[in-house]
Amino acid sequence: MTIERILLIRHGQTDWNVEGRWQGYEPVPLNQEGWTQAKMVAQSMRGRLVGSIVSSDLPRAYETASAIGHVLGLEPRADERWREFNMGIFQGNTRDEIIRKFPDEWHGFQSDYWDFHIPSGESRRMLQNRIYGAWQALLESAVGPEVVVVSHGGSLKTLLLRLFPDFPGIDGVHLGNTSITTLERVPHGWHPAQVASVEHLAVASNDETGEAAL
Repeated sequence: MTIERILLIRHGQTDWNVEGRWQGYEPVPLNQEGWTQAKMVAQSMRGRLVGSIVSSDLPRAYETASAIGHVLGLEPRADERWREFNMGIFQGNTRDEIIRKFPDEWHGFQSDYWDFHIPSGESRRMLQNRIYGAWQALLESAVGPEVVVVSHGGSLKTLLLRLFPDFPGIDGVHLGNTSITTLERVPHGWHPAQVASVEHLAVASNDETGEAAL
């Protein structure tokens, strides 16, 4: 079935998110809050016409995708191409720790935004090419009319920059945990109908407290 809508979802919260540690390829799982967020975003998928779920194979993403799959009765398909930015030697460290431990590499990372290759990792351009390849494969193989993709903040951000370089404010958008970015098919490609929405978290919170969701 033709894909008409793609929902790009960032994984739920992890302890490393809270600590400000750069996760990259590290197999960090969801924390308790992350599982709560995953269940909230899963509930927001009820009634949607999702034909397939594709996810990064890293635990924090696949666990989020599994929560969605449980609600929709679908098994997520893991694809390592949807992994986060491979940050090599920076992984597991906070920003301040990176600056202290790897001052030369940090300078290169800051001065050459797209093409600095982090030792034991990759460059942002390599990441973007990888993610765009995953996107193209998705369009060829996923089942619609709606498709859910669960990935990571850095990965999804570079994809959006590739797909919509002229969309106002796209370079400054923050993709929060379990945020949903909705892309809709238009005659000549795709359009970002909604970017980084976390309305499902607010609605769930209001429902739990008995307040009306506005």
